[in-house]
Amino acid sequence: MVKKIEHLGIAVKSIEDSLKTFETLLGQKCYKTEEVISEGVKTAFIQIGESKIELLEAVDASSPIAKYLDKKGPGIHHIAFEVDDIVAEIERLTKEGFILIHTSPKDGADNKRIAFLHPKSTESILVELCQEKS
Repeated sequence: MVKKIEHLGIAVKSIEDSLKTFETLLGQKCYKTEEVISEGVKTAFIQIGESKIELLEAVDASSPIAKYLDKKGPGIHHIAFEVDDIVAEIERLTKEGFILIHTSPKDGADNKRIAFLHPKSTESILVELCQEKS
């Protein structure tokens, strides 16, 4: 079951430059940065109430974020929903006919297990499912 919007992912050219903008805009400081090597991305998180903003900077020219930036430029990349049981949600959504990029959870940033749904099946929006690691 979907619990809440966990975060909005925003593709940026430079986390260092973009953090200044978003920290000022939101009146909050970044609480965590980390690199997800498997995705070729550096991330930074800002907490806003129960949700977060995740800034995504490519650290590998072949990463999905680098390709996104080349094609579309900086902007909203995805919306992430926190779920109770990511495996059950993957199974449910597959049965409902959604196209999944990941058919099993993988490790993501901010201590999460993640899986993405293909935008072809979600009204052209990249959707991430995430669940806190135990």
